[in-house]
Amino acid sequence: MKPEDVQKFDKRLRDRLRELTERLVEIDEDLDMPADPDVEERAIEREGDEVLESLGHTGLAEIRMIQAAQARIKDGTFGFCVACGKPISNERLEVLPHTPRCRHCA
Repeated sequence: MKPEDVQKFDKRLRDRLRELTERLVEIDEDLDMPADPDVEERAIEREGDEVLESLGHTGLAEIRMIQAAQARIKDGTFGFCVACGKPISNERLEVLPHTPRCRHCA
């Protein structure tokens, strides 16, 4: 993979990491809001909180994958499948830049 391609993916990963971090801060702030005293409203809020928590868990998982991809950039293995060692196609990286595996190993 060309160095300019790695830099492009590194920028995309940093931008996505920043976006996810901001979103998780907003989720935490929403979850820290005091509960509504109205019982019916509280039930609706709880459902919303469950959705927010699910989004938070998904965001944290993606953050971990991005951090792992950034580690692969630093050690020079980015763009190569962690399972078989073959190159990951640019098309796959364009769709999912933090993917650790090629299409065949995924």
